[in-house]
Amino acid sequence: GWIMACCGSCLCCQCCCCTEGETRTPEELTILGETREDEDEILPRKDYESLDYDRCINEPYVEVLEGLDKKVKYQIILLLLYVLFISTAIGVFVDFFVRLFTQLKFRLVGQSVEECSENGCLALSLVELLAFNMAFVFIASILVLIEPVAAGSGIPEIKSYLNGVKIPGIVRLRTFLCKAVGVLFAVAGGLFVGKEGPMIHSGAIVGAGLPQFQSITFKKIRFQFPYFRSDRDKRDFVSAGAAAGVAAAFGAPIGGTLFSLEEGSSFWNQALTWKVLFCSMSATFTLNFFRSGINYNKWGSFQLPGLLNFGEFKCPDGDKNCHLWTAVDLAFFVLMGVVGGLLGAMFNCINKRLAKYRMRNVHPKAKFIRVLESLLVCMVTSVVVFMASMTLGECRDLASPTANNTTAIVSANEDVNSSIRQFFCSNKTYNDMATLFFNPQEIAIHQLFHQDATFSPVTLSLFFVLYFLLSCWTYGVSVPSGLFVPSLLCGASLGRLVANVLKMNLGMHIYSGTFALIGAAAFLGGVVRMTISLTVILIESTNEITYGLPIMITLMVAKWTGDFFNKGIYDIHIHLRGVPLLEWETEVEMDKLTASDIMEPNLTYVYPHTRIQSLVSILRTTVYHAFPVVTENREYEKEFMKGNILVSNNIKFKVQTSTPDQQITFLHCQPLNRTQSFSSCCFWDRHVPYPNLYPDQSPSEEWSMEERFRPLTFHGLILRSQLVNLLIRGVCYAENQSSASQPRLSYAEMTEDYPRFPDIHDLDLALLNPRMIVDVTPYMNSSPYTVSPNTHVSQVFNLFRTMGLRHLPVVNAVGEIVGIITRHNLTHEFLMAKLRQHYITI
Repeated sequence: GWIMACCGSCLCCQCCCCTEGETRTPEELTILGETREDEDEILPRKDYESLDYDRCINEPYVEVLEGLDKKVKYQIILLLLYVLFISTAIGVFVDFFVRLFTQLKFRLVGQSVEECSENGCLALSLVELLAFNMAFVFIASILVLIEPVAAGSGIPEIKSYLNGVKIPGIVRLRTFLCKAVGVLFAVAGGLFVGKEGPMIHSGAIVGAGLPQFQSITFKKIRFQFPYFRSDRDKRDFVSAGAAAGVAAAFGAPIGGTLFSLEEGSSFWNQALTWKVLFCSMSATFTLNFFRSGINYNKWGSFQLPGLLNFGEFKCPDGDKNCHLWTAVDLAFFVLMGVVGGLLGAMFNCINKRLAKYRMRNVHPKAKFIRVLESLLVCMVTSVVVFMASMTLGECRDLASPTANNTTAIVSANEDVNSSIRQFFCSNKTYNDMATLFFNPQEIAIHQLFHQDATFSPVTLSLFFVLYFLLSCWTYGVSVPSGLFVPSLLCGASLGRLVANVLKMNLGMHIYSGTFALIGAAAFLGGVVRMTISLTVILIESTNEITYGLPIMITLMVAKWTGDFFNKGIYDIHIHLRGVPLLEWETEVEMDKLTASDIMEPNLTYVYPHTRIQSLVSILRTTVYHAFPVVTENREYEKEFMKGNILVSNNIKFKVQTSTPDQQITFLHCQPLNRTQSFSSCCFWDRHVPYPNLYPDQSPSEEWSMEERFRPLTFHGLILRSQLVNLLIRGVCYAENQSSASQPRLSYAEMTEDYPRFPDIHDLDLALLNPRMIVDVTPYMNSSPYTVSPNTHVSQVFNLFRTMGLRHLPVVNAVGEIVGIITRHNLTHEFLMAKLRQHYITI
């Protein structure tokens, strides 16, 4: 996007604006996009670029419109391809090895505890547990060092990407490999993290990368595939990939579609809806097919819909007094929603402070410090789990479960007796704390959902407190980590605690599993603040439509309660990274501002026919990513006319003394013969020195006020990547030639280097003839969205966000461009600063 002129192309200007003794006001800091170390507020950074979701409708694009039918066929095939890839390569791979490593670890450590409980060598069992966990976590941390973007759940990054912000590295193949393998070892290492969030990120990466048929990490993977080489197509595939990741993780295809709609994409249409739903549905059934065949050896049985399945909620046969929930229970569900919102707000507040501490004290240091922090968290978690299981658990009777309790505790090949732990308990009893801690998290969730009267209130209280604190500390360390499963486990323990109190103290006849489910929904909703998609995900995971109303009410109450104190955990981490995320809408009071109040008036522009010298100078001395194509209205300002075509240098340099070696003689280039291509005329036969271009030689710094605001008729926008591509490919013509003789580039040639377009500094300037002229009109976007200077901010915001724009020119009634608006001009902080300035002016 555009950067404001006061930041400009010269970095030294920032040092001159304010002396060491001066301090800027918060308004100035907001507008400039700067932060102060002692400030608690983190302002949006301006080094994040926006995606070009709006189509650039130019002549090369129009020429390929006839092949769109073929493109649709390719799109359906690609959707099928990466659905299979997501379901099998990610879901089956991660699930299989997590089960393998955790079962191996718990079996060996459990046997050691059973033996050492009689021989008095429990310290050896603790050492074994630490050895397993720290080895796994060390591998996960090393993978994050290789690709730092692989840390965390990835949902904040994918949400930012779908909102229109380009975050470097989040959809690269190396990130995918580190994420998928890293989360495997992080979960197996005993950290209180889940694998569902990384599944969503991994699905988005596959959706972004596979349609490209090329890899930046592995450069040999490159196929000549001319389609889907734009941010628009890539972002649509990321939407489908993220939805498929949710569908594979929870077995919730509709929930995955709604997740992509609610949490991410700012632009949505009917065509994208059916593509995303088709992808999510295919991902769910493909994963179900392979998991059922691998685990049960029953191919085609479709018994395992998702990586996380809550099992079947039903009353025991013959118990007519049992109901999953009643109208009276809704009052308790509302109260649980309030408590879940409060606890979620507390969780987010603590985690935000921990994240800020890491940003200031851990991340600036050497990278191995992050590995040490991960190992410290792992060690503390392992010790707490071991000591709590050995000392804080109570021995409970095995005979208490009723008939319905063994229906869905674990997978069909496991029953209740295989998941309990009898540490220090007699043969007919078991340790309830160890049963929760010394099992995979999914099995612990099943225990809380489907076992009756098996956990004491003290155990549930201690388990909730320990899990709450340790999962809050863990989320943010340098390992791939999800938050869904830890939040569900915390909330489920809280819900079972409420159910036990209502049963024992009030004597109510309630279904404990329902309260555990509502508690899980309340706490998860209080943390992530999702409503529509999370409701559908939980309904699909339970396969019980009657839970729709209580889950929806609980999530709404939890969100409203939590929003009173802070934002959701994903929005908090987006804000901590300084990502300029655009919310759904602006505040009502922002309509006191208009487009002219927030636009950037200082423009760097190009003419329809511009010399190579001017283009190179502009590209090397500015950091803008798009330039308005304009013509001047005043006849006396035209340097010279060639027919009806304006040609101008469009740049003024400081007068400098130069040696003869630094001077240039501009030569006219003619073709040597008829067989010589004209594009070769754009390059020098001799390596003539090119003028030194320094950042302080801004194209407009010597212009007078009249020259800065000269009337400029707007004709279109052209991107930096397009200009550099034209220069590299020699698209130009000589002064004594017609612009029709300029070589033409196809759409495939314009998008061949996507997404890594060449930089202007990679261009050998000694080979360029600066007097040659480039006709940019065939390649510019001649019909971009525009607004008038008097347009209210709410209208500007809705147009910009809904259409996924990157640049929004402000054009007056006579067709003259007066400014430009980018994402940074619409962030909440920038608008608030401008609104305060507006009040001060009044």
